[in-house]
Amino acid sequence: MLGLFKDNPVVGKASAIIESSNDKLFSFIGNDLMTNYPRWSPEVKELEKLTDGPIQSGTVCRQVRIDQGNRSESTFKVKVFDSGSRICFEGVSNPYRCDYMIEPINDLNSRLTFIFELLSLDMHVRPFEKLVRFAIQDGTARTVNNIKKLVESV
Repeated sequence: MLGLFKDNPVVGKASAIIESSNDKLFSFIGNDLMTNYPRWSPEVKELEKLTDGPIQSGTVCRQVRIDQGNRSESTFKVKVFDSGSRICFEGVSNPYRCDYMIEPINDLNSRLTFIFELLSLDMHVRPFEKLVRFAIQDGTARTVNNIKKLVESV
């Protein structure tokens, strides 16, 4: 009974092999986040870096998104910035986590795995948890496909 209302994260995960070197793919996602994030996630309407310097662990950004007609604003912080292999950011103002992991396959190909976690659901959304899970899984697959198309088109 005590665990009845315990939050379980809603997780979406997708991966793809991308025709790109590890360094090029990481640069697209990590180093060039401010330019490319709105390109692979067209729901991002505004993106602003709130801290000085290059993207790195500790960088804080603000974003405005329009997801399925709903406007939301959030602040996120880069928690992990492992050059060439991983960038992870977490919501500061909202409970979510985005994790992009890059693994080399060979000199010309890399595997991108993207995990999005909605760390808790508001009470008024919980009756629709199944729909939220479906939307998040669909969104992670779309994100990976968008990154693949953009990186491979260069």
